[in-house]
Amino acid sequence: MKIALAQINTTIGDLAGNEARLLEAYERGVAAGADIVVAPELATTGYPPRDLLLKHGFIDQNLAVLDRLAKRTGHTALLLGYVGRNERQPGREATNAVALLQEGTQVAARDKTLLPTYDVFDEDRYFEPAEKNIPVELNGRKIGLTICEDVWNDEDFWRDRRYRRNPAMELATKGAEIIFNVSASPWHLGKNRTRHEMLRSLAAKARRPVVYCNLVGGNDQLIFDGASLVFNASGQLIARGAAFAEDFLVVDTDTAGAIAAPDASDEEKLYHALVLGLRDYLYKCGFKSAVLGLSGGIDSAVTACLAAAALGKENVRGVSMPSQFSSQGSLDDARVLAEQLGIRYDVVPIQPTFLALKEQLGPVFEGRPEDTTEENIQARLRGVILMALSNKFGSLLLTTGNKSELAVGYCTLYGDMCGGLAVISDVPKTMIYRLARWINRERAIIPPASITKPPSAELRPNQTDQDSLPPYDVLDAILEAYVVQGKSANEIVAAGFDPATVKRVVRLIDLSEYKRHQAAPGLKVTSKAFGMGRRIPIAQRYRD
Repeated sequence: MKIALAQINTTIGDLAGNEARLLEAYERGVAAGADIVVAPELATTGYPPRDLLLKHGFIDQNLAVLDRLAKRTGHTALLLGYVGRNERQPGREATNAVALLQEGTQVAARDKTLLPTYDVFDEDRYFEPAEKNIPVELNGRKIGLTICEDVWNDEDFWRDRRYRRNPAMELATKGAEIIFNVSASPWHLGKNRTRHEMLRSLAAKARRPVVYCNLVGGNDQLIFDGASLVFNASGQLIARGAAFAEDFLVVDTDTAGAIAAPDASDEEKLYHALVLGLRDYLYKCGFKSAVLGLSGGIDSAVTACLAAAALGKENVRGVSMPSQFSSQGSLDDARVLAEQLGIRYDVVPIQPTFLALKEQLGPVFEGRPEDTTEENIQARLRGVILMALSNKFGSLLLTTGNKSELAVGYCTLYGDMCGGLAVISDVPKTMIYRLARWINRERAIIPPASITKPPSAELRPNQTDQDSLPPYDVLDAILEAYVVQGKSANEIVAAGFDPATVKRVVRLIDLSEYKRHQAAPGLKVTSKAFGMGRRIPIAQRYRD
């Protein structure tokens, strides 16, 4: 079967725009002589639509899109995800569905069987699952239609399964000759390898070609990498879509030969994921430019590099906001970075305002020594300046805090946490260093001193991060074990970490939940990010 995969970037709720993208892809497939054009999960609405599904008319409007697309089809079929209406009451109003369109009509539809309700997923809140799924006939051949999670539960691949059913293998045993999967699978580090091996294993086990069309693009905190895959009945890869970019590929499952599976370093994939997520968040929210603070440190440098790549240097403004504690080296590094990137660079000192505010607060603070209060005032003055520039020029303010800092609360509410998007908030500090070196792989865009000098907030004389925190390699290892892997403090100590350090870090993570609930949304790039995929109560007393 000659199949075209339309790996498109949809926007949630942009029904007209998504319809136009789907129609354009379909017409390309017709021109290429494809038997069928395949588009991603919930292609009509964008993924995930979440509570838009509860708005009156949303489902009807998406069904109208499906009807118009059906009328435009000829002999070449179109397979796409959409929001169906559940006719089996009682139950939820909607289904996560896939439709097969051909010759001006809807030939068949199937609902998603396995509804993920973990990490960032909450599909069981909105959708009614399928009770059964049988093959569909297309041009005299039986095909199996599945949606994303439906292929993520094979007992021979997963040691621990979330569901009892295996929809893909059920279809194979019922005679499906090809397994199609329309998907919106969010990316994180390590996902590509897992997905590739899982689908390869499924194709080899079912002895059927597996056609997997994945969404690409950024939607809020989620990044979809595309990288669509087609395996033949022997489990050999015969087609692969581009990673982190729209793509259109045509493959004949009967004649295509095996190809190698290209791979890139984690740093390269992370870079392209963050660039895509930042670009889509900004443009899909209606912004045209971004502003961020440049401290001369590594975090703001990496964020500026990502912004320039995502938006174009002419659309990025970097701002240095020195105080009396800012070192000349940091100021020079911020200026050199801006020059290397070609972005606009402004200097707005905070020292005069800081001194004036200290004087104004003097009578109220009388008799009390200076402490983190004065440090936080500096951070909040910087937030005021950056927000003023954001308001005046209509630019999105990017925060520059990393995952390690956010984990332990090493950040200031209404200060450096001010912003509309936390670009690197799911990137641990040790990975920030790796990413910076990857950015500098051909030339020194980020000043070497920003990478090699001890990290510092520069809010008091001779301050370094390690005055308050363990070394970042230790902190990140504990963070990975406690937050991502879900290990207890005792288990982490048993792995060889210092008990006092573990106790301190775990306590800081637990106590900082209130800050994370007030943070800007961040781009998810690890398997467990702070935000929508980790729902810890603020007012709670459980301590590990």
